[in-house]
Amino acid sequence: MRLVDYLDKGASLGTDAPCLGMGDTRLSYGDVQRLSHRVARALQRSGIAPGSKVAVLSSNDPIAFACVFGLSRAAAVWCPINPRNEAAENRFVLDAFDCSCLIFHSNYAPLVEQMRADLPKVTTLVCIDKPMPFAPSLDQWLADASDAPIDVPVIDDVAMIAGTGGTTGQPKGVMLSGRNLEAMSALTLMGYPFEGRPAYLALAPLTHAAGVLCLPVMALGGQVVIMPKPDLGEFLELIERHRITHTFLPPTLIYMLLQHPKLAETKLDSLQCFWYGAAPMSAARLEEALQKIGPVMAQLFGQTEAPMMISMMSPREHFNADGTVARHRLASAGRPGPLVQVGVMNGDGALLPTGESGEIVVRGSLVMLGYYKDPKATQEASRHGWHHTGDIGYLDADGFLYIVDRAKDMIISGGFNVYSAEVEQVLMQHPDVQDSAVVGLPDEKWGERVVAVLQLHAGRQVNAEDIKAFVKARIGSVKAPKQIEVWVDLPRSKVGKVLKKEVRAALLPPQPRS
Repeated sequence: MRLVDYLDKGASLGTDAPCLGMGDTRLSYGDVQRLSHRVARALQRSGIAPGSKVAVLSSNDPIAFACVFGLSRAAAVWCPINPRNEAAENRFVLDAFDCSCLIFHSNYAPLVEQMRADLPKVTTLVCIDKPMPFAPSLDQWLADASDAPIDVPVIDDVAMIAGTGGTTGQPKGVMLSGRNLEAMSALTLMGYPFEGRPAYLALAPLTHAAGVLCLPVMALGGQVVIMPKPDLGEFLELIERHRITHTFLPPTLIYMLLQHPKLAETKLDSLQCFWYGAAPMSAARLEEALQKIGPVMAQLFGQTEAPMMISMMSPREHFNADGTVARHRLASAGRPGPLVQVGVMNGDGALLPTGESGEIVVRGSLVMLGYYKDPKATQEASRHGWHHTGDIGYLDADGFLYIVDRAKDMIISGGFNVYSAEVEQVLMQHPDVQDSAVVGLPDEKWGERVVAVLQLHAGRQVNAEDIKAFVKARIGSVKAPKQIEVWVDLPRSKVGKVLKKEVRAALLPPQPRS
């Protein structure tokens, strides 16, 4: 399955059915198909050959997302560019991934103007919504392009190249194949409830998880309702107005949603599946979500290199057989998907037995082809014949996967391993804490001391000693924070993950200049 095949599959169920929508813009499956044929022909005319890399730089927008299917139809490779990145990072990505065409929204024209002199490989620039002095508008570019059907045979199975976060250096290009995305889509459709034609609400960036989750929805002829920017009040209104069946939010936004005054009065009975993922979620907040949102919460765990569905927890798995909340498993990441092999490995490459912690490794058709033009990084990530996630965890006797930390975030204090995620889970049980980040800082006595940075609910205050006692009573003195900080907000990545590297850097004393 190519990216465009999901569109064509949905269209085969009715070309007049709604496909992509945002505000007053409504595109049927037939509309998106016709646009995809025109984009494919315009790419050919511009000399964009099969296998060429085409970047799309836009915030959530139905026309921008529709262009993705056009470049797929031309057998080009989609390179989603994060509009929140700085110019230097996007310039690096466009050059390192060998992009020859950049389709962008006018909101990012200043960014493109700033970068374009340093992008000799980019030969074609197109602005989605209006002409620019240095680029035609999409309408101008497509003016003489026919919408007669066209399909270009693919030359290999690379469907997209997605950049890694870049928080530990320059981003790497993750080559995802059509087979990878097909495995992800199959796992989605077999692991979660889908009754009737789905209606999917995309608030999170389409350049990330929200985008690839559109593919299984479109395969069923479902509608994708796109939000241009995060607005939780509008998010709730759209669920009710469009009878939304499926949506996805990272935990940070779910925490905010649970406090939203409109939540209690919004009709959520259309929801079948409310996915959460991209970062660990507090078990206490998850139980609150099951009460306030309903028995529709659904977890997914994956990473760019093995998209979305390494492990899954369907809505029903959040409950025991008698209907009570399965509290004992709310901190898990669900069970490994049926088309995925998951193991836990020690540093010597040996797989560990049930209950023992080590690095989570995965193999199967979900795993990337490799990093673009980086064989060394590809070899490092795939040593011992498994893809290494960088997450530490264990499998329990029932086959549920528990993630205890990122390998780089583990704290060694007084000779004991302290998993920051475990401490954060306890902190999130405190009624005054909205979010938290736990890091290790150098300490003469302990080697590293456990430091907790808290973001509180609006209008709340806490006492540091009370917080320390709260954690100590639940997981012991070794894991209890030695230092408590309260910040108005925590630094976050473009997809809402707390940036512990920045938290740690802010807490360290300034280094003297040499």
